[in-house]
Amino acid sequence: MSGASASSPPPRRRPRRVLARAALAAVGLAGVVWLGAFLAVFVAAHRDRARPAAAIIVLGAAQYDGRPSPVLRARLDHAVALWHRGLAPRLIVTGGRRAGDRTSEAATGRRYAVRHGVPDSAILMESEGRTTAESMRAAAALLTELERTSGATPPRERAPTPPPGASFQGGREAAPPPPRSAILVSDPFHMLRLGLLARRYGIVAYTSPTRTSPISARGATAVSYMLRESVKIPVVWLTETQADEGADR
Repeated sequence: MSGASASSPPPRRRPRRVLARAALAAVGLAGVVWLGAFLAVFVAAHRDRARPAAAIIVLGAAQYDGRPSPVLRARLDHAVALWHRGLAPRLIVTGGRRAGDRTSEAATGRRYAVRHGVPDSAILMESEGRTTAESMRAAAALLTELERTSGATPPRERAPTPPPGASFQGGREAAPPPPRSAILVSDPFHMLRLGLLARRYGIVAYTSPTRTSPISARGATAVSYMLRESVKIPVVWLTETQADEGADR
């Protein structure tokens, strides 16, 4: 009996061991969640789901006194190309002003899109949002208004020509896209969080990342952005926290 008692750890050490094991388990679980989030961000970054939709939503990024930054220009170029393919009749540009700005990201995007062949009458602006969540919530409201007034083709323009196979399937006219559907355009690292937020606000989301952004051109930079996203994704997934501030939204 005395030998057995001597080999047993003092009772006060047992709670410490339990706490240490619980801490290790929590760290391990956090690691698994983070790894899963990173893989999900990586997969979403390499998947283009563009298809006919009610609108194309392009996320804002920095602009310099009305000139789009290289990141914003890449996003706009991709969104304009999708519009010219006839995938949606409307283009929604987003983004408010940052400190010291004289114009908004949305206004800059609108001017750029018009210069590249998108009729002004086909463009809607969300010019107040300063985070991805704010912009997506406002864009959802614009889609709701489009749904309410559906059936009217934007004036002073011809409807864009649908891509091959989009209008007819097996000799029959294809069904129109859902009224609250949108192709979401941003950088690849942004796709998963953007899609989650869009669905939160009732948007049927089809993500389509740009491939020409300077962020994507540098492998190390692209990975660093994905690592940042992998930390934000669990927060967006589990809570209503808008964990999306940053230089490139």
